[in-house]
Amino acid sequence: MSSSVPSWPPLTPAERAVAIEVLTKGPSSRSEIARRLGMSGGSLTRLAKPLIDSGLLLEVIAPPATGAGQGRPGQPLDIVTDPWHFVGLKITGDAVYGVVTTLKSTVVRRETRPLETHEPEAVADVAHSIVRSVATEFPQLAGVGVGIGGEVRDRAVIVDSPYLHWREVTFAELLEQRTDLPVVLENDVAALVESETWFGAGRGLDRFAVLTIGAGIGYGLVIGGKQVRAPDWSEAGKHWILDPNGPLTPEGRRGSAASLLTIPSIEYQVRAATGSAVGFEEILELARRQDPAASRVIDEAARALGVLLAQIAHFTLPEKIVLAGEGVGLVDVAGRTITDTIASHRHPQAGPVPLETKISDFHDWARGAAVLAIQVLVLGGTDGG
Repeated sequence: MSSSVPSWPPLTPAERAVAIEVLTKGPSSRSEIARRLGMSGGSLTRLAKPLIDSGLLLEVIAPPATGAGQGRPGQPLDIVTDPWHFVGLKITGDAVYGVVTTLKSTVVRRETRPLETHEPEAVADVAHSIVRSVATEFPQLAGVGVGIGGEVRDRAVIVDSPYLHWREVTFAELLEQRTDLPVVLENDVAALVESETWFGAGRGLDRFAVLTIGAGIGYGLVIGGKQVRAPDWSEAGKHWILDPNGPLTPEGRRGSAASLLTIPSIEYQVRAATGSAVGFEEILELARRQDPAASRVIDEAARALGVLLAQIAHFTLPEKIVLAGEGVGLVDVAGRTITDTIASHRHPQAGPVPLETKISDFHDWARGAAVLAIQVLVLGGTDGG
């Protein structure tokens, strides 16, 4: 694999701001871009010219005006996506999920490889096999983003991953040695939040939150368009106590978000009640059919989720809460219980919680990791946007 990695041309901070604005917001007129960046139209025109001349931006041919008296419409500016492609990888305890995306994070290919061992060198080999496979179709790869459940340091070292039982693993280095490409490593929830900020449900918002439910609980907060980070943030979600009298499960403290909302805990509760091992999707179906044990567990989880969403709304005042992850099927089965619980924990005159639910699979998480690689190319570093 070639070690020649494409890069953006050298840009001034103002030129880079214009390019990022077009990349993340989509085709826009000069007047729209100038307004959003708080600059004059003349300044925007001067900044846009070298970006067009360098081949980074292009002028989109606008349709002719049809109304009487309308002048010639301005030509929107768009980003040139060729020749860059990016690989995103999501590593779970069972498999490596990979995607290839364009510069605008559009997924153009998906791959999955099972894991037979958690030994770091072997996992790096599996990840490399995905990169090597997709490089035959997309030879101009600009970088690799990797998302993993656990604590990550300096976007390079896995400090602790409970799903892989890793501590202090320099995984970015292992993969860079194999792929000859820049690799950026991040907690999977943080990667998903970056993806939603640049290209997803949070695009253009000043303040929003992301809550994920699945194998674990994840939470991210964006203020002023930037993700809020703290040393213990990645573990915060699982310790929210939502019902002090709630269930005690192997995951999380009694009545915590982890014990009430994670898929393993929901499956554990149904197994403890019935003696049968039942998967999450089957539990949801049983609850739809009003099976007593499944209905009780799902109803309890729905009330817990409603409390949690109300608390997030109270204390972060978000413009939107994005609910994602493999466990969001809970909303389809028990959505009324969730909304009623939110309402019961809010002031009667409070507005509705702005909630957007996104059904996610592991390739969606991999797409979030690809956005990390996009940011490295665009921003010129690995410390995030």
